[in-house]
Amino acid sequence: MARGSFPILFITATRIGDAVLSSGLIRKLAEEVPGARFTIVAGPPAAPLFVDTPGLDEVIVFEKSPRGGHWLRLWRHVRRRRWGLVVDLRGSAISSFLSRQKRAVYRRSNGLPVHKVIEAARVLGLEDDPPAPFLYTSARTEALADELTAGEGPILTLAPSANWVGKTWPAERFALLAMTLLGQRGPMHGGRLMVLGSPQDAQAAQSLRHVLPKDRFIDLVGKVDLLTAYAALKRARLFVGNDSGLMHLAAAAGAPTLGLFGPSDERLYAPWGPATAVVRGPRTFDQIQMVDPGHQQALCHMMDLSVDVVAAAAFQLHAETESAHA
Repeated sequence: MARGSFPILFITATRIGDAVLSSGLIRKLAEEVPGARFTIVAGPPAAPLFVDTPGLDEVIVFEKSPRGGHWLRLWRHVRRRRWGLVVDLRGSAISSFLSRQKRAVYRRSNGLPVHKVIEAARVLGLEDDPPAPFLYTSARTEALADELTAGEGPILTLAPSANWVGKTWPAERFALLAMTLLGQRGPMHGGRLMVLGSPQDAQAAQSLRHVLPKDRFIDLVGKVDLLTAYAALKRARLFVGNDSGLMHLAAAAGAPTLGLFGPSDERLYAPWGPATAVVRGPRTFDQIQMVDPGHQQALCHMMDLSVDVVAAAAFQLHAETESAHA
């Protein structure tokens, strides 16, 4: 251990959303632990989120392999270092086999459903004041986001994809929503439309390409990395999207965020922050669970969520956040 440094091994999630929701712990440690140096372990989708973390020594991409071989591989990678602190949000036993001063390991709770931000905060005993999700971005990333979003008018951002068809609101309804919000009677009349997603989401975003003239359409689907998307979301006036990693990125970026929910539990996964809201159709999460308890059916559970209901929630969130964006 270098003099004056405090090496921290931080093991986080594979999924983007889960990694974002626990990201505030890194900021807390960076700000309050003198000499903090981070080695961050994350699955391939989430690993790029942490490349601009201050005091970063390494991001280890944690890829699963048969029979748990990924844990042995990780142990071999980190075992030679004496750690000041090991934070393990996966609840594994690896910290027991490492040289460390302290450890903080996730333990599953059997009580009432609790939001994932609070659940992560419990690992460090911070559940009474849970750190909000936060990601670090470089000046270069921020400059690129400025360039990509340059123009006149507020930005409505939509993310029409999700990791499963069951929680994906139909793309054509996103198009109707955009026309409502950006139309002559909408609260964002004269604004622009930004669309985010991975390269695999190009088809879902296709129906949005003709909502506005080309000079008012910002197409970032499959064209930017996660941190650039996060920086671009800082410039958004309003975000609407399915329960997804992008929804959590938007909330962490401080964009007023409306999350669309169906077969996922907003008690655990609602966007986190003061300028956030959720909306669902007439069925509760528990009612949807009764229809598809294992989430094994190729069935969209978002069909009963109407454009009118989402638009009303978007209008309300826009109005509630008007003073902060005046």
